[in-house]
Amino acid sequence: MRFTAVPNLFFSDLLPQIDDIAELKTTLHIFRSVYAKKGYPRFVTYSELLADKSLMTSLRGGEKEPGEALKNALELAVKRGTIIHLPFDKSGKPEDVYFLNTESERRAVEKIRNGELVLTGLRAGSKTQPDVDAEEPPDIFTLYEENVGMLNPLVAEWLKEAEEQYPESWIRDAIKEAVSLNKRNWRYIDRILENWSAEGRDDGTHRRSDKTGSAKYYKQKYDHMVKR
Repeated sequence: MRFTAVPNLFFSDLLPQIDDIAELKTTLHIFRSVYAKKGYPRFVTYSELLADKSLMTSLRGGEKEPGEALKNALELAVKRGTIIHLPFDKSGKPEDVYFLNTESERRAVEKIRNGELVLTGLRAGSKTQPDVDAEEPPDIFTLYEENVGMLNPLVAEWLKEAEEQYPESWIRDAIKEAVSLNKRNWRYIDRILENWSAEGRDDGTHRRSDKTGSAKYYKQKYDHMVKR
């Protein structure tokens, strides 16, 4: 049996606000669609949602036709801040793309808007740019979210601080090592990075020294937040 990950914040903060059943159904289907995908960034298109028989069947029987109900539900979800909408062009035809409003996806959307990232087969605006492989390595926020757990503001700050202290490749490898040992928590990942910083890695690399601060400062700064 397969499962769909739904953030705890959905139940505590978002669900009590949603009073439109079509918006609720559409939001849940977006979670299912996005979390079933691989690559970076993860998103769902309007065409995919429209072709989702389960979703469209669930939207029948209301005051609006299923297609109209879907459009209205997406508008409500965008206005609420659950998802981020970006218009694209696909083979000369408009295509609406939706991202979950998470830390990692906001960063991806910003890159797309700045022209730093182009989704394969989709073109934003009138700029012509080379396609980017959808399987390019995800950033550390996405990697954490996909393998360890949903981001919250505190974890996001820890990841940002780690970016200041360690090479990105270290953070990626530390996450992968923690997952391989089934230690899916930031505390364990942090310990791996601290050990590598103090003792060096097996490949002979050491922590980069071009950033301000030290591993000692990093430990002291967050000791009151992390139970070690």
